Amino acid sequence: MYNHRNFIYLITILECIEKITIYTHPFEQVDEFTEANDQMNYNASWALLLVIGEEAKKLSKELKAEYSNVPWSSISATRNFLAHEYRELNQQLVFDIIRQELPLLKSVIINMFDKVDYSKEALNTALSSPYYQHVQYLREKLND
Repeated sequence: MYNHRNFIYLITILECIEKITIYTHPFEQVDEFTEANDQMNYNASWALLLVIGEEAKKLSKELKAEYSNVPWSSISATRNFLAHEYRELNQQLVFDIIRQELPLLKSVIINMFDKVDYSKEALNTALSSPYYQHVQYLREKLND
């Protein structure tokens, strides 16, 4: 089992993925997504992608090594690009990452919880927070 600190990183990544999914769900085209609500959906999703990259960098190297099929270095590089090269962002690329890569990452993140040491109390505390309202399905999965 890996250090309990990984738990908060995983649950935060998962919540970010769920929020991005909500913010992008109604849109089929990148232009609709980037222009909607005075770019609020796009900007929120962009910021959450940044958080995903930051939290992924904090996961233990050993835990990530067990999931070597995930391009962890690309996730970190994407975070750095989002943070430092935001004027050069390709909005279609951001949309493609959201649509194609995040669902895959979500399934891996859910499986990673099985490798991390955490208490039921920590899980219930996190899920009682309004910040983690979109990952309530973890209560059933992880409390078994």
